[in-house]
Amino acid sequence: MAGRNSGERKKAVTRTTRAGLQFPVGRIARYLKKGRYADRIGWGAPIYLAAVLEYLAAEMLELAGNTAKDNKKTRIMPCHLLLATRNDEELSKLLDGITIAHSGVLPNIHSVLFSKKANMP
Repeated sequence: MAGRNSGERKKAVTRTTRAGLQFPVGRIARYLKKGRYADRIGWGAPIYLAAVLEYLAAEMLELAGNTAKDNKKTRIMPCHLLLATRNDEELSKLLDGITIAHSGVLPNIHSVLFSKKANMP
């Protein structure tokens, strides 16, 4: 007699694996519920948010890696993240009011400070 619990139990598949993502969908769902951003959270909201966060992280890491390679470094440091985000138009607009700790400032010399002789042909 085959009941509901007969046979071997299937192995659980996480929503993260099902969505093909690296960012944890379950944890993001928990934070959305705990944060009280809305009375109800749909099942697709944490998946969508995880995908967006993963894309942004991958984009920033790719640009920061290219910046680190340009500076002949093998490790991404906060200054590389700053240079990468400020040199990219869309990321700069997105992260406009954000300060990255221990990243320094953008290298910039005002044109007034250059000597007049250097500008003359």
